Amino acid sequence: MKPESLIQGDAPPHFKENDMKFIHAIALCAAAAIALPAVAQEGTLKKIKDSGSITIGHRDASLPFSYYDDKQQPIGYAMDLCMKIVDAVKGELKLPKLEVKYQLVTSANRIPLIANGTVDLECGSTTNNIARQEQVWFTITHFVTANRWVAKKSANLSKLADLKGKTIVSTAGTTNIKGMTEINAAQNLGMNIMSANGHSEAFQMVETGRAVAFAMDDILLAGLVAQARSPGDYAISAEATSVEPYGIMLRKDDKAFKAVVDKAMSDVYKSGQINAIYSKWFEKPVPPKGVNLNLPMGAAFKKVVAKPTDSGDPKVYE
Repeated sequence: MKPESLIQGDAPPHFKENDMKFIHAIALCAAAAIALPAVAQEGTLKKIKDSGSITIGHRDASLPFSYYDDKQQPIGYAMDLCMKIVDAVKGELKLPKLEVKYQLVTSANRIPLIANGTVDLECGSTTNNIARQEQVWFTITHFVTANRWVAKKSANLSKLADLKGKTIVSTAGTTNIKGMTEINAAQNLGMNIMSANGHSEAFQMVETGRAVAFAMDDILLAGLVAQARSPGDYAISAEATSVEPYGIMLRKDDKAFKAVVDKAMSDVYKSGQINAIYSKWFEKPVPPKGVNLNLPMGAAFKKVVAKPTDSGDPKVYE
């Protein structure tokens, strides 16, 4: 009797029902194993070596971390760090040439695209937290920010209590919209929280009066204000609702790849290269409009540079 006939249910008389259930279970497991993506079975390093390419996920408007220049090329602070990782991967795999492919991601799809193997590294402005670590892994933190909100100065919305009963916006798929929703419920603020597809769209909603405030990481808000038609019209709240450590995402449970990525990041920090990279994007004019954020390295990130960590616990950065 052929094995496939057992799977199809043509059992001989002496087979019992439990025997058939056992065989069906084995068949299902075998089918699942075949269906698993190669990256899950063999690891990202093998995937990269076999294909001769690595895929970088990037953002389109997360200045200065990951965004498009005037030639629609992805650039930014996180992108520069990812190129250091790419160099380390080339060395690890002894590949003189490695094609770098780029994949635009959004706040909503960045985690699924890492998890399903479409993207190997997500180089943007993604918060590393405990909940997300159940789906993906992060390398060493490359920035520490906080959730605040931006509003027109004329609205005078400096404190959380000032947002009570107001319409605010945040970006879909972010920790910020989740956090503001939780705060809204816990403190009974009665805010109407809208979601936008991207940071630029959310800021535009404040510009046009469809929302009074945009809640997001303060560094991203600073970049958007700097690029606004009238930067002086806006104010970012002094009050913060959370600490947000940023990390480059990679697939979960891939220890070999994470070891290479973490070492690359640690080497950038320990060698002092991080100082020039940071200064390039946060203390000097950046393309395409020559925006200068004038933001020296903060104490929280200096602590990470001195003692690298990939912790998703915000208390580690306080």
